[in-house]
Order: sequence, then structure tokens, then C-alpha cells
Amino acid sequence: MKGFFKKGLEDEDDSSEIHELRQSVLDKKMPEPVEKTVLKEIDRLFKIHPSSAEYTIGINYIDYLTTLPWNQYTEDNLDINHAESILDRAHYGLDEIKERILEHLAVRIMKLSAKKTILVVDDEKMTRMNLSHVLGKDGYEVEIAESGTKALEKMEETTFDLVITDLKMDKVDGLMLLDSIKKNSPGTEVIIITGYATVLTAVDAIKRGSFHFIAKPLKLDEVRTTVKSALSKKTGVMNTRSPVICFTGPPGTGKTSLGQSIATSLERKFVRISLAGIKDEADIRGHRRSYVGAMSGRIIQELRRAESNNPVFMLDEIDKIGQDFKGDPASALLEVLDPQQNSQFIDHYMDVPFDLSKVMFIATANTIGRIPAPLLDRFEVISLSGYTVEEKINIALRHLIPKAVEDAGLGRNPLVFSEAALKKIIREHTREAGLRELERKISSICRKITRKLVKQTMDPTDLEITEKRVDDLLGPSQYHFEIAGAKDRIGCATGLAWTETGGEIIFVEATKMMGSQQLILTGSLGDVMKESAQAALSYIRSNTQIFGLAPDFFHGHDIHIHVPAGAIPKDGPSAGLTLAMALLSLLKGKPCRRDTAMTGELTLSGRILPVSGIREKLLAAKIAGIKTVIIPLKNQAELPTLSETLIKGIRIVTAGELIEIMDIVLKDS
Repeated sequence: MKGFFKKGLEDEDDSSEIHELRQSVLDKKMPEPVEKTVLKEIDRLFKIHPSSAEYTIGINYIDYLTTLPWNQYTEDNLDINHAESILDRAHYGLDEIKERILEHLAVRIMKLSAKKTILVVDDEKMTRMNLSHVLGKDGYEVEIAESGTKALEKMEETTFDLVITDLKMDKVDGLMLLDSIKKNSPGTEVIIITGYATVLTAVDAIKRGSFHFIAKPLKLDEVRTTVKSALSKKTGVMNTRSPVICFTGPPGTGKTSLGQSIATSLERKFVRISLAGIKDEADIRGHRRSYVGAMSGRIIQELRRAESNNPVFMLDEIDKIGQDFKGDPASALLEVLDPQQNSQFIDHYMDVPFDLSKVMFIATANTIGRIPAPLLDRFEVISLSGYTVEEKINIALRHLIPKAVEDAGLGRNPLVFSEAALKKIIREHTREAGLRELERKISSICRKITRKLVKQTMDPTDLEITEKRVDDLLGPSQYHFEIAGAKDRIGCATGLAWTETGGEIIFVEATKMMGSQQLILTGSLGDVMKESAQAALSYIRSNTQIFGLAPDFFHGHDIHIHVPAGAIPKDGPSAGLTLAMALLSLLKGKPCRRDTAMTGELTLSGRILPVSGIREKLLAAKIAGIKTVIIPLKNQAELPTLSETLIKGIRIVTAGELIEIMDIVLKDS
């Protein structure tokens, strides 16, 4: 008897739990297809014994769906000046980047801040006039129609964001008007008002697509709230049917912090996931519930954690996404980032659609070369190059030093870094396009000062970090830029390269010895760079008369070209010009100017073709003390976009053919 009684209590408790779940589902006001699926799952649980594993899986599944942010979102801040001030406060320099971000935000803000249009349809003049007056005062653009027929005529001429219509009207009533709107203008929301409200009529209207059903006499506050809610459903968050922003650039240049600033300026929540090394499609789409330990994908997990369906969602390191036999995560991202599809994104675990169209996705990458083409096609790429020494000094003074001082417990001690000390740290103790290593060095100095103060081995009033004290605190210089004071050498030319970590200076050395007409190439050169060297030699051999060389200079000799830092792989066509000048210097016996650097692809006819990464290469040249930089003529259009601080002190020469630069690069022996 006790067993039966106990079982009866358990059944009652389980039934109560299911009833609570059902009520929480109804309270959530999920999209209709989702609610239908969940209620069907709840009905199925009634027939399953509570002790079975399937029952627990079903309960967890329903509980998971009820905790998703179906209707939760944050209101966007549409003040463009507010966004600009936050970007300026958080990021020094990057003027061009900030301009593009603000343009992107301005377009989205313009779409949302446009006045919403409302059509009021009612055969009672007093109701029409009252609604028109109240909604007009709230900032909406309101038009009126005295019948369903007139409303249809107006709908043919223009599109409205919202239609408020009476139910009972002659010829064309509210339900007929609703059906016509949903057929011809599905994006328009409809609110039905009536003095003959019944539950059946309300249910019928909602099923046909009405947003809400309001009974007369109308309460104006209720109308205002319902109108706001209806328009929020339609465009309450920004329409993201525009390319996804993708920040590309070397590490430490501020890609992630820019995303955070965008979220702060819009007053949205910020979500970030790293895609580096992800190889399983299930990380994006989730696992099907039939698997043991199944769970949703990272996208849905992070939205659930954020408790908002419109955060700024950063997809970090998208160029390092993997691929193996488990599927292609990059292909799964196509659906996530496609505005035509992501409003109906189906996670395998949920098995119901979730609207991702309100999410503002931002991607980051070090280089776009490894991003799959279909994915790249969905991005608006914004490139971040490295910082100049002057920019790094300003950022250090404004952001890095105050943070490092605070972290080291020196908040009450006025630790001061001189500009000369910062310049020494940047030039001799770091070699990077970004700021991470600089931040680590400054933090290291602050910790060493803290230790000295704690041990009382230094004067607490002597807290200025000078150029002389940098080596005492950080040790001897790690990097040396010997360009400016170096000796000009025959057969040695200075080139500019562009890598994932920013611009670099490279040296190309050439020498000649007795041999059998071989071109020897060393220095871990890639196939493209080897072909560039062969093309450079062929160009010179076919134009010996122009260069004043003996036609048989190669006969009985080998030429060896080496690019130092042999352990580092090098490739690309932009070294063609440098390779040719190193060969000409060797063959003519004239040294190349060491403070003159060049970049450009060379053809067999001697033409110099345009190359990429001009800003990064100029930045590397400036840091290295280069005085003259030669770039292809067709890259001249990029010069007006460069900042004055970057090109100050550098003579930039543009050339269309190699013959034009010989006197600039080669010195008389």
C-alpha cells in the first residue's frame, strides 16, 4: 500500500514539474514554430516514465530552450557622437579605421532612426483622429484610412511599417485586410482593434499573423506599448543585412579592443569566441540529441550566456579555423554570417530555428589569405597595420603605463617614463607591429621598480625611467637597426617585405665565382621568390648593352644569391626589384646605398608591377632609419591615404621601370 502511495506522489510531482515547464514555455512567448515543437515534446514526456534516460534528456532539452534569449535584447544607442568619443578615448590614432567603423555604424543607425510609418484604418472618425494625434506626438509618421478598401489603395502606393485596423468594417473587414497585408507585404506588422472582442476572434487573428488584438474602448498607454513592441519586433534592433566587418592585421594592433569599443558605443553586450584550431562542424552547429552528452554549438551557447539576442559577437582568429573528417566549420559559418539565411539558423541540438539576424558579427584575422573565398565574400575587410614609433609612445603614455603602474602597486608613486626611454624600449627591446611586447616590457620595468622599493634598495623619490636606466632594468639591447650607419656594399641591396606580423627589412646579397653558369639561391626561398630571381637574371642578360655589361659575363661563372635569416621561409614576388638591383650592383661593381630600400615585382621586360602592404613596408623602413623608399608607380595612389607622421623624413620615389632607379640605388664605386 505504501509503495502505491509513494508511486502516486512521484507521479504527481512529475506531473507538476511538466505543468511548470509548460507554463514557462507559454510565458516565454517563443516564436510559434518553436513553441509548437516544445509543447509537442512536453506532451511526449507525459507518456515516458520519469526514471528513463529519455525523460531526463527531454526535460533538459526543454529547460535549455526556455533559457534562450528569444525576445531579450538591449536597446541600441543611436548617438554617433557618443560612438566617436568612445573610439577616440579607447584608441589613439587609427583615424582611417575609425572613419570606416563610424561610416558603417552611421548607415545602420540611419536605417533604424528613420521615422516609422503607421497606417490607421477605422470607420469611426473619432478613433482615427485620436490614434493619429497620439502616435504623431510619439514621433511616428501616421496616415489614416476610413475603410479597408481605402487602406488597400494606400498599401498599393506605399509600404507601411505597421497597420492598426478595426475588425468590423464594410466590404473589406480587418481580417480580410490582414490576409492581404500578409500576402503582399509580409514585413508589415498588423494590430487589430475591435469593440466586439471574443477569444475565438482573437485566436483567429493571431493565427493569421496579427501581432496583437486590442479591445475597445482603447487605453492609449496600452496602444503606445503595443505599437512600440510591434515596431521593436520588426526593426527594434539594427538590420544587419550588410557585410560583416572583418578586422585584419598583425597581432597586438587592437582588433579585439575595437570590437569591444563598438559594443560599448552601441550599449550592446559583447561576446567573443576564438575559432583558432576548431575542426569540428559540431562546434558551430551543435550535436544531435541522439548523441550521449550532446550540446548546442558555440554560437547558441554564447547567446544564452549573454542573455541577449543582439550582442556584438566577435569571431576571433577566423583565419586559423581548421578542417578535417568531422566536417568543415568554415562552411557552417556561411549560414551563420549570411543575412539571407541566419534568421532561420538551426542548431542540431535545438532542432528549431533561432534568429541570428539581430546579432552584429565581427571577425578578426591576421591575414585574409587563409580565409576561404566564400566566407571572405561575406566580409567587409578593414585592415589594421602596425603603429609608428610616435603612435606607440602616445599609446604607452595614455594607456599602457597607467595600467602597468596600477597593476604593479605603484599607484601612489609618480613613476615617469621619458620619451627617450620609451623610444629605446620600442626600437631596441621590441620588434613588432603591435603593442603586446611593449606592454610586457613596461610591466616588467614596473615590477622591478616595485621590488626595489619593497627591498628599499632605491631612492623612492627617484622614479623617472630614463634612457640610461632602460638597459639596467631590461638588460642589453635585443635588436639593432644598423641601416643608417651601415657600410654600403657591392652586391648587397635593401628590400622591404610584408608578413603576417607587419613590415620587415630584408637584405639580398649576391656574389660571383668561377663555375658552370648556375644560379644558386639560398635563404629558405619559396618557389615564387626563386622564379623572381631567375626572371631578374634573365632580364639583365638580355639587356647587357643597356647596362654596360659584357654579353658573356655569365660564361664560366656561377652567381650565388642569398637572403639572410636563412631559418625563416621567404616567398612572394615583391622582392624581384631588390634581387635585380643586387645583381646589377655585383656585375657593375657599384655598391647599393644601404639607406635606400625598394619593393616591387619585376617583369622580363623590366617593368615594375604593383605590390601589397605599402603602409606596413613604409612603417618598417621608418623604424629602421631608411631615408629613401622606392615603390611601383601604380602604388602611387595609396600615398595620399598615409598619415604625415608615417611618411615624414622618408623620400618616396615611384618608378615604372627598373632603368629609372639605377642612379638612385647605385653609388659610384
